[in-house]
Amino acid sequence: MRQVRKDLEIIAAIDFFPNEQLDVARRALTDAERRLTRQFAPDEPEATGGAVPRLDQSDYQGRLWATRSRLWVDRIASAWLIHRFIDRDARFVWLKDIKDCPADALGFDFDGATFTHVGNLVSFETLLASFGLDTDRGLVRLGALVHALDVGDGVTPESRGFEAILEGARQRHTGDDRLLEEISPMLDSLYAYFSLGK
Repeated sequence: MRQVRKDLEIIAAIDFFPNEQLDVARRALTDAERRLTRQFAPDEPEATGGAVPRLDQSDYQGRLWATRSRLWVDRIASAWLIHRFIDRDARFVWLKDIKDCPADALGFDFDGATFTHVGNLVSFETLLASFGLDTDRGLVRLGALVHALDVGDGVTPESRGFEAILEGARQRHTGDDRLLEEISPMLDSLYAYFSLGK
């Protein structure tokens, strides 16, 4: 589906007389992506509507955070973001079943979680907006990478490399704590690179 979206955007870029058919094609592709996600990744969150409220970061210190186990792009990047920029004393629990989420935990990236997809934002971007981090150039660029890989909307040059390294690390580590520990320096480096404005 990523390739189909890429092909569609290439066509759109050279379509000098766009009409409603382009919008129809984009909507059909988005619908197909949503259906495929529901079929093959039923735990992926459905986007909620509404605005993202701005929160006071001081109310979110030393908290327990929870998300689905077997971390993938949005979840691992969100965990990194939480630990590096929102709650340096964060503790994490990786859920095999979201119904087992502790009552005192702040959930992220699952249906019904405190922080999840809102409108066109993936969980990482929702966290950025919630805590006023959406003005940080490096984090916004990292958010574009996460968005592209999580929902297949848009492309960044670094996406494929990040995805390959993350998949390799997932093959080597079954524990999510160890996976986060290994991927965090890479996210630190991507953030530093993106902050340069390159």
